[in-house]
Amino acid sequence: MKCTKTLKLRVKDKHNLILDQQSKAVNFVWNYINELSSRAIKERGRFLSAFDIHPYTKGANKELGLHSQTLQCIAKEYVTRRVQFKKARLNWRKSGGAKRSLGWIPINTGAAKWKNGQVFFNGHYYSVWDSYCLSQYQFRTASFNEDAQGRWYFNVVVEVDIQPSSGTASVGIDLGCKEAATASNGHKVVGRQYRKLEQKLGIAQRANNKHRVKAIHAKIRNRRKDDLHKFSRQLVNNNAAIFVGNVNSLAMTKTKLAKSALDAGWGMLKTMLEYKCDHAGVVFEEVNESYTSQTCSCCGDIPASSPKGRAGLRIREWSCSDCGATHDRDINAAKNILAVGHGRLAVGIHLL
Repeated sequence: MKCTKTLKLRVKDKHNLILDQQSKAVNFVWNYINELSSRAIKERGRFLSAFDIHPYTKGANKELGLHSQTLQCIAKEYVTRRVQFKKARLNWRKSGGAKRSLGWIPINTGAAKWKNGQVFFNGHYYSVWDSYCLSQYQFRTASFNEDAQGRWYFNVVVEVDIQPSSGTASVGIDLGCKEAATASNGHKVVGRQYRKLEQKLGIAQRANNKHRVKAIHAKIRNRRKDDLHKFSRQLVNNNAAIFVGNVNSLAMTKTKLAKSALDAGWGMLKTMLEYKCDHAGVVFEEVNESYTSQTCSCCGDIPASSPKGRAGLRIREWSCSDCGATHDRDINAAKNILAVGHGRLAVGIHLL
């Protein structure tokens, strides 16, 4: 049995110039389609589909130096985002200035190939750091993408064989601010990568050193992703069922805990667990985490001594006044989430 997976590989810097040129052409086509669609809505009351847009861009690839199928991908992506955001006109893609759009070159299925140890696309060879041995894969849709530091990456969708997890245990995960995630088996992700480099970031910002600011942000992002990837991979390899609390990270960003919530990367962790569990045949569910921090995981009661409200966030360890058990706040909550998850599986409920 197979599933799809996206591989991300760094493109060597010697190709930056030609990729920059193509990305500017992509921006030109996007802006043309944006204006064309807007006028069609205003003058004729008609929303153009990707099929309707194709005749207007046909043949432009020769003048712009783009692949013909790239024009089709741009039109398809534009229509998809217009429907998603429910707007008659989307934002312009800017090729210059302080707020320029990061480079993006979409590639249709079969347009890019692995040839002579390089990625071959639109008549050019691109050298990449091949950490996945791309020669063993058949390319599907792909794209070249630029990051904030001007580095280019090749992202390609491929089919891979599903590797079932050998784990037989189950685990609950409590998402928090001090520890980004705590598992019921005691494993934790400390997180707070932004807080660790916040002082250095402030110094670079006050000095108006934009290159240093981008480098620090990249380091924070890479450290966070590395921690979450290792944590999620360990959980998927060792368990057959994973349950996580349904904390609303979007709502948390509108409170005084916004910085901690954003620094924790809860949404990123959930996404990693979801696709890794899907690839490994592991059960993954989000469960209702209400009162999991206040409930004793031993006796199942909510004692008077349990932490409650915002003031209770400072309490990291507490003892149950009913049964006398001593708990780590986050591990106790993770155990309760695990119990809720087992209850849902027992009655066959898969959705909240």
